[in-house]
Amino acid sequence: MERPAAPAAPRDRAETRLTITSPDQMRELGRRLAKLLRAGDLVMLSGELGAGKTTLTRGLGEGLGVRGAVTSPTFVIARVHPSLGDGPPLVHVDAYRLAGGLDEMEDLDLDVNLPESVIVVEWGEGKVEELTEDRLQVVIHRAVGDTTDEVRHVTLTGVGPRWAEAGLEALAA
Repeated sequence: MERPAAPAAPRDRAETRLTITSPDQMRELGRRLAKLLRAGDLVMLSGELGAGKTTLTRGLGEGLGVRGAVTSPTFVIARVHPSLGDGPPLVHVDAYRLAGGLDEMEDLDLDVNLPESVIVVEWGEGKVEELTEDRLQVVIHRAVGDTTDEVRHVTLTGVGPRWAEAGLEALAA
């Protein structure tokens, strides 16, 4: 009797989970994460409204040493923050208003900017995965409803060979 084939090995993946208790801690997570980022990285942020996606991106901008205040690009869709040093620029995209997938995102030229930039896409799930097989998915969970709870549960999942040994676990230390 022939044995069934073993399931295919999952793609390279690394995962880290953190609990964040304040906006300052979320910003600090962004600063620490920025040390792991390099040109060509795609970071996808998911989470409810008010979860802390833009706060995390502010920290990334500080850690990357980019010019300009990082604010939500909801109405302009994308902002480019050039580096103040020799690091990569930060391209911050809010895909919330974009209904289509990669076709609609093509107008933003993310595929052109990706090799020399760090691209952060809020609400990018189902829209930008095709840009690269290597990406960092950050999911931020918070209590919803009438609450002042500042606790956030953050899951960082590195997908692809670039993230397999990137050191995400150091962020939990």
